[in-house]
Amino acid sequence: MSRLFMFEKPLGMRDTLPDLHERKHRLRSVMEEAIKRWGYSFIETPTLEYYETVGAASAILDQQLFKLLDREGHTLVLRPDMTAPIARVAASKLLKEDLPLRIAYSANVFRAQQREGGRPAEFEQIGVEFMNDETVSSDAEVIALMVSSLKETGLNDFRISIGQIAFVQELFLQILGNEDRANALQRFLYEKNYVGYRDHVNTLSLSSIDKQRLLGLLDLRGGEEVIEKALELIENGKGKEAILQLKELWDAINDYGEQDKVKFDLTLISHMSYYTGILFEVYAGRVGFALGNGGRYGLLEKFGKSASATGFAIRLDWLLEALGETADSASFHCILFSQERRKEAFQLAKKMHNEGKRTVLQDINGVKNIDAYSKKFADTIYLLGKAGKEPAND
Repeated sequence: MSRLFMFEKPLGMRDTLPDLHERKHRLRSVMEEAIKRWGYSFIETPTLEYYETVGAASAILDQQLFKLLDREGHTLVLRPDMTAPIARVAASKLLKEDLPLRIAYSANVFRAQQREGGRPAEFEQIGVEFMNDETVSSDAEVIALMVSSLKETGLNDFRISIGQIAFVQELFLQILGNEDRANALQRFLYEKNYVGYRDHVNTLSLSSIDKQRLLGLLDLRGGEEVIEKALELIENGKGKEAILQLKELWDAINDYGEQDKVKFDLTLISHMSYYTGILFEVYAGRVGFALGNGGRYGLLEKFGKSASATGFAIRLDWLLEALGETADSASFHCILFSQERRKEAFQLAKKMHNEGKRTVLQDINGVKNIDAYSKKFADTIYLLGKAGKEPAND
């Protein structure tokens, strides 16, 4: 191996060292237990999927997919998200009885980066998919569950922005007349380039009333009052139905008692092209970008199942960043022993393990610097040897 690459990793790949691994494990366990209490069952899918199925169904850009060939010449991808693989499994195996289905996952996903810039190419998501229920109640449930699970991690400084992609699409089609012109305008919203959005609207050959309707979209942020403002911009049809869904969603979130954590932002556009209705993102105080997102989608239809679904995904690394250094390093006990007291040390360790204490057994002859090693364990060290002392009390 060239010395140039001896300590290097592929672009965007990271090592997870013990302290960080421990924090991630604790955080993952808290969220998994919170999700299970709401009746969701966890699932695992393969790391590798066929490009023609999951790769093509995913909303991740083709240039961000990690591709390779199997022995038969089929193109495979490292899964770029979890929604598409779960949709594949659900459509083929889990929705045969045509009942509502609650699925959860915690898994690594892979997205190639042209340049790293602090963006990992492999990261862990934890999330849920509520399938085969088209009611607004299911959208409210996944939002309330996301709030509940985040609170259980100790995160309190966060807000959820809720949008309605069907409303935006219908408003643009009513005014602009075709999808190409509508998509061009949506791009400004996706990039959060509101200055560019205004400039583009002002160049369009439209009546002053229609221009004001398009510009009025930028003001649709806030609480329940946004609903009435949105209804004034849209004509009857799918767009109006979409806003009435938001009213129902607001009432349901109020019933959950979580209204202080949500706000409307009807300029919200996701990079996930399969969203069809309500969508949302969650932001926290320490992180300058969305640490999670979700919404209503129709991806199951790509796998031959006529059903709708809703869900959310949280980036575990960004959630850790939002929490800050709130979790202490793992606490270990240590038993340093000499050969003549080895059996005694093993018996003591067994007793401590049975009591649920994390205990390290270390032959004293395997340590070059006793003082440095002892500092790792502070007051939780037991020394068993000729020059040692009787085991200390905790």
